Amino acid sequence: MNRTIMQFFEWYLPSDGGHWNFLKEHSKELSEVGINTLWLPPAYKGGGGINDTGYGVYDLYDLGEFDQKGAVRTKYGTKDQYIEAIADAHKNKIEIIADIVLNQKGGADDTQWVKVVKVAPSNRNNKISGEYDIKAWTKFNFVGRNNKYSDFKWSWEHFNGVDWDENKKESAIFEFTGLSKGWDSDVDSENGNYDYLMLTDVDVSSTVVCEELLKWGLWYTEIANLDGFRLDAVKHIDYEFFNKWINDIRKVTKKEMFTVGEYWSADLNVLKKYVEDTNHAFNIFDVPLHYNFFSSAKEKENYDLRGLMSNTLISCYPENSVTFVNNHDTQPGQSLESFVDNSFSLLAYTFILTRQEGIPCVFFGDYYGIPNNNIAPLKDHLDKLLKARKDFAYGWQHDYFDDAHLVGWTRENGLAALISNGENGGCIKMFVGEKLSGKTFVDITGNIPGEIKIAEDGNGDFTVNGNSHSVWCIV
Repeated sequence: MNRTIMQFFEWYLPSDGGHWNFLKEHSKELSEVGINTLWLPPAYKGGGGINDTGYGVYDLYDLGEFDQKGAVRTKYGTKDQYIEAIADAHKNKIEIIADIVLNQKGGADDTQWVKVVKVAPSNRNNKISGEYDIKAWTKFNFVGRNNKYSDFKWSWEHFNGVDWDENKKESAIFEFTGLSKGWDSDVDSENGNYDYLMLTDVDVSSTVVCEELLKWGLWYTEIANLDGFRLDAVKHIDYEFFNKWINDIRKVTKKEMFTVGEYWSADLNVLKKYVEDTNHAFNIFDVPLHYNFFSSAKEKENYDLRGLMSNTLISCYPENSVTFVNNHDTQPGQSLESFVDNSFSLLAYTFILTRQEGIPCVFFGDYYGIPNNNIAPLKDHLDKLLKARKDFAYGWQHDYFDDAHLVGWTRENGLAALISNGENGGCIKMFVGEKLSGKTFVDITGNIPGEIKIAEDGNGDFTVNGNSHSVWCIV
């Protein structure tokens, strides 16, 4: 069975607490079209309460159970609704991977005086002040939870830095200096040292922090019956932390715990090094491939489709690659905006859903649409591609990347796919296997009418329209 992921959220979902119920209502039909893994958004209470998408983590143990930050529920619903939705997905043979954010915390309950130095935003190794005291929001007491599940209280010594001094009402990047603190070293080198991303930066070099995060991870896995994780912002966390953390979770639970990390970089060498440094412990999103899709959408017929796989993670470590077209960070209005619009997105989805390299991830916003961005849903089109993946995308793959504006590939289980960014489209003779000689293929997308019969030598003449995609499957 081909693993097929859906990122089951987009940034602008309404803050009405209905998302877990929406999942429960739709898991059966998602399973039927071939989605067998769902990446759910951060489920715990954020500092912004019901308007927090979950990335401004307040209390990891509050899954919508306690009256904290103005409400019991989160943006997506209550803990009971979350657990019920996961159980229903499991009944429909869908695995659940949870989005976890361990790099930062937000919405602290109180301030503390902390010794710091101010650092340059463009080079965090460059100290631009002497040591002095600031009033930092670093105290997390979780009074509403009242020690249920854990009595651990976060304090300044569990963090490396903040971006706000309550005393002077000043915004800057402040590096903590007490207890011989400093930025973690094995992180991305952007901005000199990219340990600090936002809010209150968690110190994963602290033994007590690591112990608490492992305890929480085991608790979360058990209480929600999780099947894996999506790790947020791994470039900002010492690579040894997640390498050890996920292996410890697997060892204790004796589960596979399928995991994918978000290392946002278009530099293939950086991603390769991370995969190697973490001993291939988990998968990584293929960000360079996303940018190739984005360039294709912008440049249209000026883009050479033969270069789609150039400098991508699937070109060197396909077994560690999760491929995607869009996500919540690339959609319009977000910090990493690079949205692959509908002029090319179906061609890109044809690529990731029918080829053998990588594990594809379908974006909720592409599938169901994004009303806030006036993005129309592609559900009907994507369902056809998902069916092609579920039923036919197996067996040996043969590539036909000989034309700048027309490329194709086949799978010997009865599939031939083509995409074209040229005005006229075209035809490619492609091999699907001698065992399929005499068999009939139709374009499952409906873009090309009629049938194609496979010759005795296992070849067929497959066609595609201009600026379009076609996926021919055996009848």
